[in-house]
Amino acid sequence: MKLLPALIVTLGAAAATAPALANEALAKAKNCLACHATDKKVVGPSYKEVAAKYAGQKDAVDKLSEKVMKGGVGAWGQVPMPANPQVNAAEAKQLVQWILSIK
Repeated sequence: MKLLPALIVTLGAAAATAPALANEALAKAKNCLACHATDKKVVGPSYKEVAAKYAGQKDAVDKLSEKVMKGGVGAWGQVPMPANPQVNAAEAKQLVQWILSIK
């Protein structure tokens, strides 16, 4: 019985980090990390910068999901973000929600 609380804590911690790892894996699988990193500018802004810029904006998930799929230019300078036809709407939403959760 003494192990049960420790097991619950361990499983809870694993569950809390699983979505973050899954979304990072999705970002890697969809080639997002070729141009972005969590904490530094690569070609595009860091995910932390994106999260800070769009914090509190109610339409951020929809707006950024669209940008992930269709690309865009101008929000971060004149280097365009290309369209990502390999990313569907559900994946784009999952990626954006993960990005916006990064602190």
